[in-house]
Amino acid sequence: MVPTRVPTVGMLVAESSPTSVALTGLFVVCIVAALVPILSHLLPDRPPQVVLLLLGGIIVGPSVLNLARPEPIELLSELGLGFLFLLAGYEIEPGVLAGSLGRKAIGSWIGSLAIATVAVLVLEHVGFLRAPIPIAIGLTTTALGTLLPILRDRGMLHTELARTVTVCGAVGELFPVLAIAIVLGAYSSWLEVIAIAGVTALGWLLIVVGRRLRGTALDKVLGATAHGTAQTTLRWTMVVLVGLLILTSKFGIDSVLGAFLAGFVLRNWAGSDDAATFDAKLDTIGYGLFIPVFFVVSGMSLDLASIGEQPLRLLVFFGLIILARGLPAFLIFAGVLPAMERFRLAFLCSTTLPLLVAVSTLGVQDGHMLPANAAALVGAGMLTVAVCPLVGIRLIQPLPRRR
Repeated sequence: MVPTRVPTVGMLVAESSPTSVALTGLFVVCIVAALVPILSHLLPDRPPQVVLLLLGGIIVGPSVLNLARPEPIELLSELGLGFLFLLAGYEIEPGVLAGSLGRKAIGSWIGSLAIATVAVLVLEHVGFLRAPIPIAIGLTTTALGTLLPILRDRGMLHTELARTVTVCGAVGELFPVLAIAIVLGAYSSWLEVIAIAGVTALGWLLIVVGRRLRGTALDKVLGATAHGTAQTTLRWTMVVLVGLLILTSKFGIDSVLGAFLAGFVLRNWAGSDDAATFDAKLDTIGYGLFIPVFFVVSGMSLDLASIGEQPLRLLVFFGLIILARGLPAFLIFAGVLPAMERFRLAFLCSTTLPLLVAVSTLGVQDGHMLPANAAALVGAGMLTVAVCPLVGIRLIQPLPRRR
């Protein structure tokens, strides 16, 4: 009589089908994503959810509990990355850069890029890092989506400081995205430059077509089927996003450009009558599923061992973010805000994480960035989210609302 073998957990995992492994990993990710808002609400000062999502990914990933691996759910993670940049493009108001505040914010970002570039070139010269330009771009980002809820909770959205932070944050999202698309694409021929111009022109063409269709019979049909079981606008959002992602990848252009253009196109397509409803739908599908998956999977992929071996690298990047992003903001807005508020502005503008995670992910995927540097950058970004808003908001009492 042959003895019956009792299956072990390892045997069950080994014998699982690819679909079962992917579903198990997605289930673990969904649990993390569902728990994070509750934990954020219960913890003191309500830490940003992106930090907890990354930490959750680290805990359930191969580095700690090994409950799930990133590879089986990589496609959903890629769509999450696409949605992150789509919403970055969607958040950019067409007239946000107009006026003196916009010009100063652009000047501040250029100063940030100059400081970051010089700093990382020096670090490359001494052998501290490799591929300095993508890292320099990552050091110039600002997490506007992270800052706005914090300012709203403190009743500061109507202050001059908040308006300045909003403009600087918009520039800190827009310009790094454009720089990422150019630098990480590793263009080596005029054909690829022409492809960039062609994809950009296609984005503008889609905007023009969308505006021309307003008020037509097709527009009325789309409006009539935008809700309920049809959800036409959301379905066409996915068509535009995935289509531009495919197009950019086919031409060797980084997918970030396609996703960002998709968001910019949708911003210009959305009419004023139903813009609020459409915004809510994008937030639901983006922040409800795809973006949390991206951040949890990013946490799973984080190289904790390299951070533990060289913690100084993380601290250096943390200091460089504050220096590169904060110093230009403090100096350039001298005629706009008093010294104390400029000091707060410097720390708030130095708050960065979502785009920094995206830059690091793209850099590793394209072979431009070492995993050790990517992990240190993400760790530094997590530190800025934990420290910089706390310093910037609590430096002095919130100012009264200005109307």
